Amino acid sequence: MGDVADKVAYFQSITGLDDSDLCTEILSAHNWDLELAISNFTSNTTSSSSRSTNPEEVETTGLVVVGGGGGGPLPRGLAWRIVTLPFSIISGSLGLISGVVGFGMWAAGGVLSYGLGMIGLNSGRNGESSTRLVSVSAAVSEAMDFVACFERDFGSTRPNFVAEAFMDALQRSRNEYKLLFVYLHSADHPDTPVFCERTLCNEDLVAFINENFVSWGGSIRASEGFKMSNSLKASRFPFCAVVMAATNQRIALLQQAEGPKSPEELLTVLQRVIEESAPVLVTARVEAEERRNNIRLREEQDAAYRAALEADQAIERQRIEEQERLEREAAEAERKRKEEEEAKERAAHEAAEREAALAKMRQEKLLSLGPEPEKGPDVTQVLVRFPTGERKERRFHCTTTLQSLYDYVDSQGCLEVDNYKLVSNFPRTVYGSEKLSLSLKDAGLHPQASLFIESS
Repeated sequence: MGDVADKVAYFQSITGLDDSDLCTEILSAHNWDLELAISNFTSNTTSSSSRSTNPEEVETTGLVVVGGGGGGPLPRGLAWRIVTLPFSIISGSLGLISGVVGFGMWAAGGVLSYGLGMIGLNSGRNGESSTRLVSVSAAVSEAMDFVACFERDFGSTRPNFVAEAFMDALQRSRNEYKLLFVYLHSADHPDTPVFCERTLCNEDLVAFINENFVSWGGSIRASEGFKMSNSLKASRFPFCAVVMAATNQRIALLQQAEGPKSPEELLTVLQRVIEESAPVLVTARVEAEERRNNIRLREEQDAAYRAALEADQAIERQRIEEQERLEREAAEAERKRKEEEEAKERAAHEAAEREAALAKMRQEKLLSLGPEPEKGPDVTQVLVRFPTGERKERRFHCTTTLQSLYDYVDSQGCLEVDNYKLVSNFPRTVYGSEKLSLSLKDAGLHPQASLFIESS
């Protein structure tokens, strides 16, 4: 029963009917399908209001105009009507609204006015959960797909369609104090390609729309575009409309253009909408600016008051901070001095150790060579030229390996590099690590050889 009462209450808030018994009868006649009942009711009431010549007669239908997107009255000169948004579009946007900016802020702004408890009113005719609700991710995905497809088919000279859900685009237009230009795309209609290419992508029209409107587009093949076409009662395509936010999840349809239009015709329509809506938008902008100025003034006064209270405390803090800074600097200077002394001592000790290790290594390699043999047929005379220009000459047994030549070079202490190779000039031969096990004779260096050192 609670579910029934919630549906009756929500139906009353949407339609403006005070008679709860009448609302119950209407809902019962529609098998308690809330969205269908609202859609049929608003369709009938909208038809009644469109036949009225007096704008005040709209109130008799239950669709009461309470203000435009900026809180002021809607422009009287336009052929506007109130349109109730599909319940699924509002529900689909609610998750993003409550999660990002808070439901309360939107309700206070006049975009949504029903409680979070109404989210549960989405069951189908047979009591099953409705699958027609458009999730935020799905709505945004549809908008992004539409923008990408439109640019692919008709080029980049186009209205700046926002890749957002409709409710987000509507809120953007409120925030920017602009009207919302809506384009519903029917790819199957024969007039659509020509309209998009020659009218909607006309440079002058595009410049005017981008400067004066927030633009939202959707394909009627997609869920949200299809629901908006039903809500706006689109009967001919191509379909364009200009809307602004009203209250209770409704929008004011200020102008619609159905069927093919030339750029000049559509530009004339949009210019007239802008001219006739200017007072509402200017009033909203002025009021918002006044609110911002008042908030800024209060913030400045509060800041000045806080600054006066904190002045003495700031002076005391500065004195303490200065004292602490001097103490830290003195301690830091002492620490650095000790570290530098320790680093010097450590570097000198390490240098001495390295030099001692190097001298020991040289001595060991020199001893490993054994005594220099006397000249003879099995003795090889080797000359080594160092990078400094210095030459060293020594005799080796022809069976001595190339490793001994490297040990000999290392033992001389004439090199400042660790990685090097012994190379002969004529013919050029590199005696690298892969030949260390060869004897001088096998390496072709007997009976004499002249080598130079090449850094690796």
